[in-house]
Amino acid sequence: MSKSHKIVYSIYVVVWIVMAINPKYRADWLLENVLVFIFFPFIVLMDIKHHYSLTSIVLLLIFASLHSLGSHYTYAEMEHFDAITHFFGFERNHYDRVVHFLFGLLVFRILFEMITYGISSLKTALIFTLTTVITISTIYEMIEWIAAVTFHPELGLAFLGTQGDIWDAQKDTLVAIMGALINFFFYKHYAKVFQMRQTSDK
Repeated sequence: MSKSHKIVYSIYVVVWIVMAINPKYRADWLLENVLVFIFFPFIVLMDIKHHYSLTSIVLLLIFASLHSLGSHYTYAEMEHFDAITHFFGFERNHYDRVVHFLFGLLVFRILFEMITYGISSLKTALIFTLTTVITISTIYEMIEWIAAVTFHPELGLAFLGTQGDIWDAQKDTLVAIMGALINFFFYKHYAKVFQMRQTSDK
């Protein structure tokens, strides 16, 4: 693993530790971070094996850091987003919606680099990456739902973060798709990335 990758991972670990100190709801924080405990070591191991680009790692860990911020305060009560909420006159805190959008936008790159292995067509890789984003978003919404019906109601609602919007899950998935689709405007860039990944596999 390159030194630059180690620095990025170290920065994220520091951010994660800071956000783990005295979160607003400890039980909710733990639920929000279950997937982090699983996937952070997985990403590091996969990076060591497959050598992902620095760009993809940086984008992924920007998203992960924003997730850590949301888990510290809970997405529905992310107080640092209140100024934006009041400025635009929103009826709810849309920090969760922004992070779902950024999931599609920022995580797309590393998923694309993972998916290129064994795929010979750029278009197939892009479509497969898009469907992967949709699948992950949908599964996450299901996890939120399971948490809401399984755990204490107050904890479930804090984790679910619907803020009274009955279409919250559908809207979260939609904005993730919108974020992912923006990557298609950089088709030529992904063509170069695809070519480089194909060459490195040989």
